[in-house]
Amino acid sequence: MISRSRYRTSRAVTLAASVVLAGAVTAPAVQAAPKGEGGQPRHCTLDLATGAERCYASFTEAVEHASGGRIDDAPASARAAAHDSGFRAEARSLAADGGSQADGVIQGTFFDDPGFGGDSLTVTGEGLCEKDGWVDYQYDLEDAWKNRISSVQPWGDCWIWLYPEPNLGGDRDGPFKENTSDIGSLMNDRTQSIGFS
Repeated sequence: MISRSRYRTSRAVTLAASVVLAGAVTAPAVQAAPKGEGGQPRHCTLDLATGAERCYASFTEAVEHASGGRIDDAPASARAAAHDSGFRAEARSLAADGGSQADGVIQGTFFDDPGFGGDSLTVTGEGLCEKDGWVDYQYDLEDAWKNRISSVQPWGDCWIWLYPEPNLGGDRDGPFKENTSDIGSLMNDRTQSIGFS
């Protein structure tokens, strides 16, 4: 049962994500991360509506997939994307049109290392965040991403809340309203669930 209480709930996306994370037989298999040359980072996308996760050798490929092919010229690295005003404007424009797009909206990107480095996880959802004081979407990280997040980039008009326990449990940190190259010691390498508001 999903209830709507301040900061601790989400919409129907929570139910879909919970079923996928619980190992339901209908969940799509996670595609193995491609091996980059010289141990390069992997860049993954996660669709909250379906639970489908795919990984790519480059940030450009991950953003192209997450945007349904609408952004095919993202910078080669997430670090460069954080400071590329043209790319950020294109992503904001895409988010504004998200309601009419079948592939949803990029809501946030999470990084293994400070400074938008290491592996990345770009999360897409069904729409923009509403800014009404409620968590619009939530995600419990899979084991491969638990206790790893060090930097974040919010998208889709979302603010990001980080929690040290599944199901938005424990003391939260945030909201992260802007690109944050170091989330600080409270949640660094401690995040197990994410709230988008």
